[in-house]
Amino acid sequence: MAGEGDLKLLGGDASQFVARVRMALNIKGVCSYEYIEQDLFNKSELLLESNPVHKKVPVLIHNGKPIAESLAIVQYVDEVWDTAGAPILPADPYQRAVARFWAAYTDDKLLRAYIGVNVAATEEERAEKVKDTVAAISQLEAVLADGGKAFFAGDSVGYLDIVVGCHLSWLEAFSKMYGVVLLDAAKSPIFAAWAARFGETEAVKGVVPETDTVAEYAKKRRAEALAAKRKN
Repeated sequence: MAGEGDLKLLGGDASQFVARVRMALNIKGVCSYEYIEQDLFNKSELLLESNPVHKKVPVLIHNGKPIAESLAIVQYVDEVWDTAGAPILPADPYQRAVARFWAAYTDDKLLRAYIGVNVAATEEERAEKVKDTVAAISQLEAVLADGGKAFFAGDSVGYLDIVVGCHLSWLEAFSKMYGVVLLDAAKSPIFAAWAARFGETEAVKGVVPETDTVAEYAKKRRAEALAAKRKN
């Protein structure tokens, strides 16, 4: 099998992007890999050597060859373990392109918005980022509604599901930390129902970051961001 061989994943327990890769491996039934936790505030030589450009997790090391960036890794996993588990990316070229478009949207608009909630310097700035987060979720809900299926990919979890789903624990953590509503079931009932279904799937079991872990990590990142703003 093409996917056989030495497999390591450099990750961090709070990282939504590491969770994304682990979800992809779960879908493919790839369980025999070494997970190497990284201290993201004191990066190891292995991480720096494996991802010298961005120096971030996740990094998948397959037979000694590193692959960086979560979306690239997910697509790699889908291609290398193509005969194992369910396909992650759609087979149809148009549907695959659409899924990639909304994946890029998620990691731009949704991610930037809710990270802004955490690093906002004022309550007014935070309120604006909450609005941006809610607006991004509304756009994604429209995609779900248009498909009329249980998941973005159809009747089972696929590429866009894990791309969006990895952010859910961060939305929950920030909602608790700042007393805001980022995922409003009344305003986005279809998205909220999808989130509940997604959380019960085999793909997410054992790999979703705990909200307390996310909160501790986010507090450190907030302190860094505010310190950088004061310097400027």
